[in-house]
Amino acid sequence: MRGGHETVVFDLSPENVRQLEGEGANGATSLEEFAEKLNEPRAAWVMVPAGEPTDQTVMALAELFGPGDIIIDGGNSYFKDDLRRERQLAEKGIHYVDVGTSGGVWGLERGYCMMIGGPQEAVERLDPVFATLAPGPGEIERTPGRDREPARVEHGYLHCGPAGAGHFVKMIHNGIEYGMMQAYAEGFDILKSVGRYDLDLAEIAEVWRRGSVVTSWLLDLTATALANDSRLSAYSGFVQDSGEGRWTILTAVEEAVPADVLSASLYARFRSRQEHTFAEKVLSAMRHGFGGHTEPPGGK
Repeated sequence: MRGGHETVVFDLSPENVRQLEGEGANGATSLEEFAEKLNEPRAAWVMVPAGEPTDQTVMALAELFGPGDIIIDGGNSYFKDDLRRERQLAEKGIHYVDVGTSGGVWGLERGYCMMIGGPQEAVERLDPVFATLAPGPGEIERTPGRDREPARVEHGYLHCGPAGAGHFVKMIHNGIEYGMMQAYAEGFDILKSVGRYDLDLAEIAEVWRRGSVVTSWLLDLTATALANDSRLSAYSGFVQDSGEGRWTILTAVEEAVPADVLSASLYARFRSRQEHTFAEKVLSAMRHGFGGHTEPPGGK
């Protein structure tokens, strides 16, 4: 992605490349051209779907890179895949860095929270990139006891440890996210279902945003969706899971750590593909709000 002060962008779509070139980037339409245009020591940021697409891209780049270069996986990879890739790239003298990113489609405006794994040397070299992509301190009140110069974590990024640590922390982050979303979804489902009162869900979501202990960005997204349509009629309630929730539960089993809420929230997503409730519509609305995730056609 970046070498020295030069930014090179590779994309399979020529239209996307032309658009980014118009914004000042140096474009490339093949990995070979991309590698040639980067200044040494080179660094490439891979942002493709987890699994085989990431494996193929990382290993293709490894054939073009050499000792001292860095390959960054900024997707939602399984941390055990990071451990394997790190070993494979180390044989070529290439540094491997994994970056769990959170911020969804709004990260372009707000900045991305980043959880980073990899060798200290490579992470330090990439610090200007992380500092640029991070949200910065913003207007968030400082945590009591943090009275020194704001650390990197207060800017929104953290070197969590060696290879895989970044994606491991992001995996647990997403597992927690599942639980939080499920709690909101079930709560609004109860509010909607109660026969004793005629409750305005959009107004309840709005009042909870102001001073409540349950306020959060997820609640903000829920309030927005309900304000636009209190019935959430645009959503069927079919809720996908993108892998991290499953990996979190698998890790909990491996480590013998109870994870009752996180497990239940994952199973609720499985159930949503068989029967849809208002709770699942709320979940689907939140996923669309923060990540632009869309339901399959027909909700199947």
